[in-house]
Amino acid sequence: MTPFVTTSLYSLVVCYLLVQAGYFAYHQIITNISRRRIIKAHGCQSPTSFDEQSWLGYVYGLRLVRTIGSLAKEHRLEEATQERYQEYGNTHRGKFFSVGQIFTIEAENVKTILATKFKDYELPSRRKRAFRSLLGKGIFCVDGADWKHSRELIRPNFVRDQVADLDTFEEHLNLMINAIPKDGKTTVDLQELFFGLTIDTATEFLLGQSTNVLLRKDSPESRANLNFAAAWHRSNLESLNHNRSNFLYRAPKHFKDDIKIVNDYVGKYVQRGLQYRKDFLRDPEKTISENGRYVFMHEVVKTIDDPVRVRDEILNVLLAGRDTTATLLGNMWFTLARRPDVWAKLRQEVSETLRGQRPTFEQLKNLKYLKAVMNESLRLSPVVPFNSREAITDTVLPLGGGPTGASPILVRKGEVVNYMVYAMHRRPDYFGPDADEFRPERWEHLRPTWEYLPFNGGPRVCIGQQYALTEAGYTTVRLVQRFAKVESRDERPWTECITLIASNLHGTKVVLTPA
Repeated sequence: MTPFVTTSLYSLVVCYLLVQAGYFAYHQIITNISRRRIIKAHGCQSPTSFDEQSWLGYVYGLRLVRTIGSLAKEHRLEEATQERYQEYGNTHRGKFFSVGQIFTIEAENVKTILATKFKDYELPSRRKRAFRSLLGKGIFCVDGADWKHSRELIRPNFVRDQVADLDTFEEHLNLMINAIPKDGKTTVDLQELFFGLTIDTATEFLLGQSTNVLLRKDSPESRANLNFAAAWHRSNLESLNHNRSNFLYRAPKHFKDDIKIVNDYVGKYVQRGLQYRKDFLRDPEKTISENGRYVFMHEVVKTIDDPVRVRDEILNVLLAGRDTTATLLGNMWFTLARRPDVWAKLRQEVSETLRGQRPTFEQLKNLKYLKAVMNESLRLSPVVPFNSREAITDTVLPLGGGPTGASPILVRKGEVVNYMVYAMHRRPDYFGPDADEFRPERWEHLRPTWEYLPFNGGPRVCIGQQYALTEAGYTTVRLVQRFAKVESRDERPWTECITLIASNLHGTKVVLTPA
């Protein structure tokens, strides 16, 4: 290469770098001017900083990274995070690796994020990267037009007629009840049975054929069902580990294997669904399921013929339909086994209202104390205790700034706003001085709005919440009718086990006495 060519190339590189530096400087100046205008127009002030008391906070946000990692291993992330809010205020800042974080438990801020300024936020990019290995591009991992399309596709499948199909629940629930010892002495882990129940009912609703985990048969088909259920649970946990660890995450070998098990298992049913699509297009009148029941996949494939997209939507709804309901039941029955007063009152309502008969959908909705017990369980033990959104533009939250936390705060583009419903649900100013106590009676007069969010809120509110509440309520009623007494057989306190949901690490170990 001649000296002339070398000099010219060098000059081009220098010019390119100078242009890039100039553009960066110009962009920063314009951005700072724009942000100062926003701050002045809204009277924004800075919130308390979690990082400023430690030099680790200035080194790529390592203080928060280290804190969350250690607390998760100790199974006390919820409790310790609530304590952090009590120390630093209902809204405060921090940094997680290089990304600015805002933490809030102000209902008005949550309303702003999820509804009032919904278009200013998306799912955090880190979360989407972490969960897509398992959930693909389904409704929980996409934004914008893709999210709207997924929601339009899924919403019609949770109308009243589908949710009110209690016969399916009854069939699988009887299998679960058969697995419960009837001697009034033997301990059983109800949480394990609830997870078996909900994966059986969810797969029948979604795929048209149940995993039948509760049958516990020793056959190749049963072993495949159990392998799928186990792989699904493990891959949920690894997705969360990926989300926490960010770019430092290194997937264990079993994660790839588990994803393959999950995809292959659901993929078989997707192929059946696509065959149903062909049959439907030929003759819409003859395409019904083998047992004549509604099948979620049959409706999905009428609109989509991409097997990967169909699989992704199925897995996303499976997460909502199986894990959340099982966790609600496990957490609620953990408390019922320790609160004979609540148990007695619940049994009285069920007995006087139904007199031993199976509840209809309408009767189930009218059991007020049952509803209060479920609401109180979701308040103190929310299935999804943490959530977050990433700002896609410079925007403002109404509360959190200044010495008293009463002033608006600036949220910069790229910052992540975290809201913790676990701590928000325990605020005495929202739920009374006994906010830490399990007291279903508070729901006789309580009418919360944005301070109570067990199923999220705004446009992305959980579309399967009625399905989850119906299955949890029906399961509880039928167990109350079949058993006269429930007693705890585990002295340990409720201990968090956080995957994509928050269940009890030690399960729900109880003894049930038949009625």
